[in-house]
Amino acid sequence: MLKWEYALLVRRRQAATNDLGWEVVFVWYGPDGSMVDVTPYGDTSLAHLNRAGDQGWELVAMSEDPSLPGNHELHRYHLKRPKPADPPPRQRMRGGRRTISG
Repeated sequence: MLKWEYALLVRRRQAATNDLGWEVVFVWYGPDGSMVDVTPYGDTSLAHLNRAGDQGWELVAMSEDPSLPGNHELHRYHLKRPKPADPPPRQRMRGGRRTISG
């Protein structure tokens, strides 16, 4: 049976840390629970989605949070890809019975 793993790419517009206006930040939430700032990998959502597509991810949904005040924007890109198959269990080596004679 095919199993899936899921990830989330979040695009957030927020006040810049240097007080020069606004900046766009991208954060990747991986299937292992990791949270990584991927902003240095591109400055557009398309750049990040194409990079994820190259790694086998497929965009399945996009949502926007309109409840944020002011000029903040929050976009969520939901992605999935087939989960790698678990390796088959290791088989134990079975040796024949050995007798020790003196």
